Amino acid sequence: MAAVTLLGAAQIRALATELGIRPTKSWGQNFVVDANTVRKIVRLAEVTGDDHVVEVGPGLGSLTLALLTETASVTAVEIDPVLAARLPRTIGEFDPEHADRLRVVAADALTLRELPDPQPTALVANLPYNVSVPVVLSLLEHFPSIRRVLVMVQLEVAERLAAAPGSKAYGVPSVKAAWYADVRLADRVGRTVFWPAPNVDSGLVAMTRRHPPVTTATRREVFACIDAAFAQRRKTLRAALAGWAGSAPAAEEALRRAGIDPTWRGERLSVEQFAAIAAARIA
Repeated sequence: MAAVTLLGAAQIRALATELGIRPTKSWGQNFVVDANTVRKIVRLAEVTGDDHVVEVGPGLGSLTLALLTETASVTAVEIDPVLAARLPRTIGEFDPEHADRLRVVAADALTLRELPDPQPTALVANLPYNVSVPVVLSLLEHFPSIRRVLVMVQLEVAERLAAAPGSKAYGVPSVKAAWYADVRLADRVGRTVFWPAPNVDSGLVAMTRRHPPVTTATRREVFACIDAAFAQRRKTLRAALAGWAGSAPAAEEALRRAGIDPTWRGERLSVEQFAAIAAARIA
């Protein structure tokens, strides 16, 4: 990484004081104040000078500064208008050489449907805890140009995203993430690297996009099946999918067509098996 001064605790607090802000729970703001953690995120993201990164929730710019030295461009999506307005000036002060690589989009990432060219090839972010899963899934859905993801989220959420079928943490986030990508827990992060310090640990999740399962069902149909299976996760699939399929017998028929035992529970199934069930229902 090029020799650029990254933001530490003193600079973060000074910027916050200047702007008259305190991190807000409603927007899930916890600012990273440890430069080594920021460097680790960029390293694990494996971004290169060819990458165009979208960063959600850049805050005061800790991660943004590190990304700009290693990538072709960074599009920072920030919901807080005060932070969005200050970010370009912060980059200009700390890294004027790469300031022209930054674009700031003042928007809610959950409703983001388009970005200016060049389109993003990677998502790298310290995500707000309260919207981390829907943000990742939405960006993967609406921006197919994203090939790699490295996000910092609550550790419990990270474990859910990376969980394999049959494990205790496996659930809706695990299956839906697997529709888009190969997912793994890349590292764990302690609480002391943030201001304010959250009351939970964090995890770094790495994703590499892959082709979705081959199926005649749409993504929406498969996701509806997944939601139904885990809405009552202690029930058998025959019972849990009854409402989704129209009746318990209809659910059983679709399951048997897909080669799935109706007495199993959803936590045993891979995304490919859910896709097979959705396809069998409409066959």
